[in-house]
Amino acid sequence: MPEVMICGIPVNFPFEPYEVQKAYMERVIESLQNSTNALLESPTGTGKTLSLLCSSLAWLLVKKAQLQMNAQVGNFSEHSNFSGALKDNLKAGAGKAKESASWGMPKIIYSSRTHSQLTQAMQELKRSSYRHVKATVLGSRDQMCIHPEVSKETNNMNKVHMCQLRVKSRNCYFYNNVESKKDDRSVKGDDILDIEDLVTVGKKLKCCPYYLSKELKQDADIIFMPYNYILDPKSRKANGVELLNNIIILDEAHNVEKMCEESASLQIRTTDVALCIDEITHVMRSFGEAAAGEEQMDMTVDNSQPKDFTCDDLCVLKEMMLALEKAIDEITVGSEGTTYPGGFIFELLSKAEIKDHNQMAVITLIENLIQYLSMDGASPFQRKGVGLQKFVDLLNVVFSGTSHAYKERVKMCYKVHIHIEDKKNNRKTDSWGALKTTTSKISERVISYWCFSPGFGMKQLIEQNVRSIILTSGTLAPLKPLTSELGIPIGVQLENPHIVKSNQICVKIMGQGPDGVQLNSNYQNRDNPKYISSLGRTILSFSRVVPDGLLVFFPSYPIMTKCQEMWQNEGIWSSINNIKPIFVEPQRKDTFNAIISDYYSKISDPNTRGACFMAVCRGKVSEGLDFADMNGRAVIITGLPFPPLKDPRIVLKKKYLEELRVKDKQYLSGDEWYSLEATRAVNQAIGRVIRHQNDYGAILLCDTRFNSPKLKNQLSAWLRDHINVSNKFGETVSEICRFFKNAEAALPAPRLKPLLPNESHSGYKDSGLMNATGVTFPVTKSRLVSKSSNNKSVSQYPNSNEVYADFSMDFYKNAKKSAYVNEFKPSATKDLFTAIDQNESQQSQSPSLVTIHKRVAEDVSVANNLVKKKRLKIKPFGFEENLNAESSKSDEAGSSALEKVPPASLIDFVKEIKVLLQADQYKEFQLSISAYKKNGDYDVFLKVLSNLFENSKLFYLFKGMKRFLKEDHKVTFQEYCDKVNINV
Repeated sequence: MPEVMICGIPVNFPFEPYEVQKAYMERVIESLQNSTNALLESPTGTGKTLSLLCSSLAWLLVKKAQLQMNAQVGNFSEHSNFSGALKDNLKAGAGKAKESASWGMPKIIYSSRTHSQLTQAMQELKRSSYRHVKATVLGSRDQMCIHPEVSKETNNMNKVHMCQLRVKSRNCYFYNNVESKKDDRSVKGDDILDIEDLVTVGKKLKCCPYYLSKELKQDADIIFMPYNYILDPKSRKANGVELLNNIIILDEAHNVEKMCEESASLQIRTTDVALCIDEITHVMRSFGEAAAGEEQMDMTVDNSQPKDFTCDDLCVLKEMMLALEKAIDEITVGSEGTTYPGGFIFELLSKAEIKDHNQMAVITLIENLIQYLSMDGASPFQRKGVGLQKFVDLLNVVFSGTSHAYKERVKMCYKVHIHIEDKKNNRKTDSWGALKTTTSKISERVISYWCFSPGFGMKQLIEQNVRSIILTSGTLAPLKPLTSELGIPIGVQLENPHIVKSNQICVKIMGQGPDGVQLNSNYQNRDNPKYISSLGRTILSFSRVVPDGLLVFFPSYPIMTKCQEMWQNEGIWSSINNIKPIFVEPQRKDTFNAIISDYYSKISDPNTRGACFMAVCRGKVSEGLDFADMNGRAVIITGLPFPPLKDPRIVLKKKYLEELRVKDKQYLSGDEWYSLEATRAVNQAIGRVIRHQNDYGAILLCDTRFNSPKLKNQLSAWLRDHINVSNKFGETVSEICRFFKNAEAALPAPRLKPLLPNESHSGYKDSGLMNATGVTFPVTKSRLVSKSSNNKSVSQYPNSNEVYADFSMDFYKNAKKSAYVNEFKPSATKDLFTAIDQNESQQSQSPSLVTIHKRVAEDVSVANNLVKKKRLKIKPFGFEENLNAESSKSDEAGSSALEKVPPASLIDFVKEIKVLLQADQYKEFQLSISAYKKNGDYDVFLKVLSNLFENSKLFYLFKGMKRFLKEDHKVTFQEYCDKVNINV
C-alpha cells in the first residue's frame, strides 16, 4: 500500500488518495497535533471512514513511538556519566518523558450511532494496513451475554442486575474464566474482533464476551463504542470509559446534537412514583416476614457480605417518595401544561429531602433495592424495580454535577415541563381477587426534565480533559450554527466537495405534477386529494424511466400510509408495482431485515425492472444503508420532514434558542433551527444514492418549497451547484432519460464483489473501499450489466429526440446472469400483501406495446380523472371442477388432500388460491386480508378463512395461512387447525 506524507506523518493508504481525502486527513492530523477539536464534513462516497481511520492511527503510532523513545532516553540519561550541555539536553528530554508518562499514552475512542455502523468501520480497519493495531469494541450485555439463564431475561434492566449479582458473588462460570482466557491466542491474536467475533470466541473458550471486551479495552489503541457510551454519564461510568488525554471521534455526527440532548433528558410520571412506593412497600412486607420479628436482616445472597439496607432505610425512603408524590400533586398545571426553569427540579426533590448532601446515599439505597427485587424470583411481585429504576435514573441525571457553576448551567439549559395525560386503566380483578374487567380513564402527571443545549453534554466531555474531539459526517452544514450549538472551541473546520462530476448527478426541483397540480406537502395541503393523486402520478411517471432501484422518501409514517391508501384506491399503487415491485419500510424492527433483503434480491434479478422502496426521512432506510449503483439510481423526496410544530418540546426548544439569540446573534433563531431539522433529514436521505467515485443517480425534490433560496442554501454544499428547477414536466422526464443514457455510456459498469458469508447488506453503508487504481468495489447485492454485442447497452437509452418512443427496460430482462447473481438468488417474498400485488402485476396486460411518450401524455390528460386499477380477467375453473380435479390427483397419488402442502413461494401460494376460488370468493379473501392487516381482528379473519377453505380439498391452504398471522395469533390458530383437522 502506498505511503503518503501528510503534515509530517507517514500515512499508509490502500491507493493514491484523492485531493479531498488528502485535505480531510490533513485536518484530522492537524487537530490531533494541536490538541484541538475539529468539525469535518465530507460527503458520502468520498472514503471518509477509511481516511479517518488511516490518518488518526498513523498519528497515534508516531506519537507512541515518540513517547517510548523519550522514556528510553530518560532512563538512559539517569545511569550515564555525561557532562555539560549534552547532559542538560538529556535531562530536559527526561523531563518531557516524565510529563508524557504522567499525561498517559493516548487512545482513540471511535463512536457512531449504531453497532452496525461500528461493525462497518471495523471491517474498514481490517482491510487497511493498520489491521495490526490493538482494537476492541464495547457492547451491551443484551448483545454479548452467553450465560444460559441471564441471557434469556427479556428485561434489559433485570439482565444487568442479575449479571452484577452473579459477578459480585462469583457465581458466573463464564465471568470466572475471563482472567485465565484473556491472553488466549484467539483473543489476543492478529485478528480484530467485532461483537459477533467476541461472542463466538467467548462461547468457544467458555468465557464472558462482555467482560472480555473490558479486559481488551485496557491495552487497546482504538476502542469502538456507540455514542451513548460517551455522551451519557451513566453509561460512561458503567462501561468504565476513560476520557483523560484520549481522542474522541464522533462519526455520523449529524446525530450528536440530538443524542447530547436526549442523554441528558428524561421523563417521570406520577404512576412511576406510585410504583416506587408499591415496590418499597413490597420489600418492607417480605422483609418483615423474613425477619420473623428481628429488627433488621442481611438482604444479600451471601450472608458473609455486609448488610445492604435496613427496615429504617426502607421507612425513610418510603416517606421521601410519599412527600415527592404530594409535592407533584400540589403543582398547578394548566390545560396545555406548565413550564418551569431547569432549577425547579432541585426545588421539587428538596421537598422530598433529597439534596446534594444525601443524594448519593439515596441512589445507593435504591440500587440495592432494585438488585434485591430483580433476584426475587420466588415473589409474585413481577415488576422487579421498574419504578425505582426510573427514579434512580432521574437522580443520576439531575445530580451528575453538584457545583454552583453546574446548577447555573442547568438553569440556562434545562426546562421542567409538567402536563396531565389521560390514559386507559384496565382492571382485571377486584379487591377480593375476583375476575372483573373494567375500563376507566385515569389522569397522571408527566414531569419532563428536558435539556435543550447539546453544549451541556459536550462541555462535560471537555471537563474530562480529552485531548481532541473530532466530529465528522457527510451532512453537517451549515457549520457555523452547529459550532454555536455545541458550545465547545472548534480549532479545525472542513467542508469537502464531492468527488463526483456533473455528469454523475442530476438534481431537479419538481414544482408540479404531470397534471399541473402544485406539489407542496405543507400541513394545509397534506390532505388534499388532488395533491396526493398528482404526487402518485409523478412517482409513476419517473418509475418508468428510472432504471433499477428507486427510493421514495416521505416526511413521516402517517403521510406515507395516507398516500399508500389513496394510491391503492385509485390504481396508482398497482401501476407502479407493475413496473417496479414496491417495498414499504416497516415500523417494526423485526421485519425490516427481511424486507430490505427482498428489495436487494429483486434488484439483482435480471428478469425485473428493478424495485421501488417507499421509506421515511429519519427512518432506518434513510441512514446507514448502502444503495450503491443499481440498488439506488434515483431518490424522490416527497416533502420536508419538519418536526411536529405544536409538540411542547419543539415549542420550548424554539423559545430557548430565541432567548439565546437575544444575548448572542451567532446563535440560530428558533425558526432557523426548525427549518434545519427538516433539511438535515433530507440531506441524509439524499446521501443514500451517490456512494462512490463511479456511482451516479438522480435526485428529485418533489415539493415547490425546495425552490426557496433559504432551503437551497441548507442543502449539502456539494449538491447546490447541481440544482435545477423543472419548468415542464414532460421535458424533465426527457432530461432524466438522457441523463441515465449518458451516464451509463460514459461511466464504467460497477465491479461487484460477493458478500462474505458473515456479511450483511443491512449493515453496510459508504465503505469507500477501492483498489490501487481507484476503482470501487461496492459491497452490495447488485445486478451485473452485460455489455456484450447481444445486449447492447445503448438500446436502453436511445437518442434524446426518441426518448419516449423507444425507451425500453427489456435490456435488463435479457441481461445475462453473472456468477454473482447465481450465487445470490432472489429470496421468496415474505409479505402476503406484497405477494398479492405482485400476483396482480404478473397477471396484468403487458405494457410493452405502449410507449413512454404516450403514457406521459395520458398522465397529463387525466388531470382531474382518477386512474382505475386494471386487471387481466382470468377465467376461473368451476369450483366443483377444481375440487374434482384435486380429488382425482389425490386418488392417483394414493394420498389424501390433507397431505398436500401449500406452495413455499408466496406468489405461487396466492396464484393457487386465486385459481381454486371463484372470483367473488377471491375478492372476499383480499378484503379480509386488508381488514386483518389494518385492525388485527383475528376472530373475524378466522371466520372468513373457515368459510373459504375449511373443507377436505382446500384445508391445506387454510393451514398454510398460519405463516401470515400475527405472532400472538399463531398458537391459537394452530390449536384450531389441530381440532378441525380431525373432523375434516
